[in-house]
Amino acid sequence: MVKLVVTNRAGTTVEVDAFPGISMMENIRELDDSVDAICGGMCSCATCHVFIETSSRDALPERGYEELMLLQDLESFDPERSRLSCQIEVTEAHDGVALTVGPEE
Repeated sequence: MVKLVVTNRAGTTVEVDAFPGISMMENIRELDDSVDAICGGMCSCATCHVFIETSSRDALPERGYEELMLLQDLESFDPERSRLSCQIEVTEAHDGVALTVGPEE
């Protein structure tokens, strides 16, 4: 089991037992005050926006073109930390990754 450290929109931080092989979005969307994931992980809505803590970024794959285009349209876009959680498949390398759920936009 992989542990993710998630800070929700209310500012509460919890450790989540995440399942490898599915997206971060699928692992955190049932949490209170978490991502909305309206498109269900199709990289078309940006409602699964999260900020990955700087110390955790090296464990993640690079952003794809579509992901970057959606993120850049957000008011809260942070070029260093913004990611779409639907585009990150959890692996054992993500154990301990810390992230904060992005604001509703």
